[in-house]
Amino acid sequence: MAGAMAAALLLCSALLCAALGCAGAALIPPAPDVKVEVLHKPFLCHRKTKWGDMMLVHYEGYLERDGSMFHSTHKHNNGQPMWFTLGIREALKGWDRGLKDMCVGEKRKLTIPPALAYGKEGKGKIPPESTLIFNIDLLEIRNGPRSHESFQEMDLNDDWKLSKQEVKIYLKKEFEKHGAVVNDTQHDALVEDIFDKEDEDSDGFISAREFTYKHDEL
Repeated sequence: MAGAMAAALLLCSALLCAALGCAGAALIPPAPDVKVEVLHKPFLCHRKTKWGDMMLVHYEGYLERDGSMFHSTHKHNNGQPMWFTLGIREALKGWDRGLKDMCVGEKRKLTIPPALAYGKEGKGKIPPESTLIFNIDLLEIRNGPRSHESFQEMDLNDDWKLSKQEVKIYLKKEFEKHGAVVNDTQHDALVEDIFDKEDEDSDGFISAREFTYKHDEL
């Protein structure tokens, strides 16, 4: 009798834990996210960054453990700022998370945990499992190849998805703009390659979501 009661209690406990999601996982702390501090914000902000935008930035990067600088566009890039596209993992995951809704003229300090930086491998002067600190100044915002504005330019019939013909027309215009000559066979092969990579659900179209958040450039 006592054994049956104990078994029943164990079963109830297991079922309750499963329902509440408390089995083991509840003891695992959530992964740390990027800490964002706004050091300066302009009085006027005509546009904020969003995924797909190209950002021109100056930055300084430091190791949190000892405060040593590992890179600076002011010192190590011939004094030139750097362009990158937000939201496509062109830079660190921590940058994608920490630089949204930023204004031109704004300065932010990002503290990025290893999982959103260079992780267990490290890179160059950055040891494995390093938390990184960046001071980032935003100088300019432009529509990127993955912006909604670029999508709308390609979406000729405004149905919020791109057909192979629409992509082909866009590519042809871009090649002509840069003086490149590509025949129809080459265009068709290029379009097929793009759809192989970008058409995630294989429905024959590239949706706005697939266009904006995929990592390979058109």
